[in-house]
Amino acid sequence: MYSAINEQLKALIEGVPHRIANLANAAALLYQELPDVSWAGFYLAQEGTPSLAEGGIKDLPEEDLGRMLVLGPFQGKTACIEIPWGRGVCGTAAKTGQTQLVPDVFAFPGHIACDAASRSEIVVPLFGPDGEVVGVLDLDSAKPARFDEKDAEGLEAFARIIEKEVFGRA
Repeated sequence: MYSAINEQLKALIEGVPHRIANLANAAALLYQELPDVSWAGFYLAQEGTPSLAEGGIKDLPEEDLGRMLVLGPFQGKTACIEIPWGRGVCGTAAKTGQTQLVPDVFAFPGHIACDAASRSEIVVPLFGPDGEVVGVLDLDSAKPARFDEKDAEGLEAFARIIEKEVFGRA
């Protein structure tokens, strides 16, 4: 399934120089093609300290202050606008640079519940040309344990296409 989705993504965004439009189409593609997905989209890395403090910032380590994730193109219900670096599933993926596969969001320490119906989540970090985290790809489901290692593998391949075509990573 991911092979076909990734080929569709390439056809949609290859050589198209419009970052937001490409991310919007990528989110829509995942949302329409993957079963049992309630939210699909991107959070983009940005300098600054979250003003809305989702997840709380008062006990963030000093090295995490000054960076955050800001909501980008997505499909699904309204979502948190700012996520502190290192907080929740998205912030953890951004800080560690590792895919977060969460079969039960209630068991994830510090989970930020943007949608109370969400039960499982997968977040894949996105890297820029210098290897820095430039954002994350986030998918949620109301179905517990919706995502598995095959999803992680397919979505990581999807993310590599985004990195190349949208963020200019070789």
